[in-house]
Amino acid sequence: MIEVISGNRCIECDICVKVCPANVFDKTGGVPVIARQDDCQTCFLCEIYCPTDALYVAEHADGPIAITEAEIEQRDLFGSYSRALGWKRGKAGGTQFDPTHRIRVAQV
Repeated sequence: MIEVISGNRCIECDICVKVCPANVFDKTGGVPVIARQDDCQTCFLCEIYCPTDALYVAEHADGPIAITEAEIEQRDLFGSYSRALGWKRGKAGGTQFDPTHRIRVAQV
C-alpha cells in the first residue's frame, strides 16, 4: 500500500497521479497527496515511475504500516522496489537503463 510521498524528494511532476490505476492521488499544485490510500492496489506503478524515488509503497496490501519518511530514508527504502527489479534511472544505451524512461518522459 502507498505509504509516503517525500516532500523533500518530490519534484511535483504529477506522474504518480497520472499512472495510478486506482486514482489514489490528488493533484494539489504542489506535492500530490495520498487522498484514497485504502484504494491502493499495491501495484507499485507510482513508485516505479517516480523519477526522483519520492514514493514508498509497502508490500502489505491489507492496510497502512505507519512508517515515517525519516524511517524510510534511514532504511534506504525509497526506490527499493525498482532497485529490486534491477532498474536504474537514465536512458537506454547509457550506463544506466530504466525500462520506464520513455513512458515517464512522455508523461511530463
